[in-house]
Amino acid sequence: MPPPQLEFVCQLTVDLAPIREMGEGRAGQRRIIPIIGGTVEGPELSGKILNLGADWQTIFANGAAELDTRYAFETHDGALIEIRNYGFRHGPPEIIAALARGEDVPQGSYYMRTHARLESGDPRYDWVNKTLFVGTGERKASQVIVDLYALR
Repeated sequence: MPPPQLEFVCQLTVDLAPIREMGEGRAGQRRIIPIIGGTVEGPELSGKILNLGADWQTIFANGAAELDTRYAFETHDGALIEIRNYGFRHGPPEIIAALARGEDVPQGSYYMRTHARLESGDPRYDWVNKTLFVGTGERKASQVIVDLYALR
């Protein structure tokens, strides 16, 4: 069987509100990062990220972050698409500490990968309901950037 191919779909530039620390949970440090807007730009999807949703993170004792987001965007032609994105971010302690301080670090110096499920009731975008997506991410001081790929 041929191996699956990745096809670039869009870049998500997700604007974030300040982190809300929840404290220690069952599995590690818990925090909520509200998603307040952003853009979707690409050959298959484009639009604006809505001011709703959040990243519900768990930071494990080894410093790895479990990313668990749920938010939505409106396409350039008026459809609503929900995104559920799950992944991990980890790297050398000094790089993760620099990210926590809001510093820009080279994206290749840490691991940030996700898998996403998209859903829409708009028939024009029914294809997202039947496609698997993976992403490569980058954390900025008040944004996350994710390049989203369809697994074809």
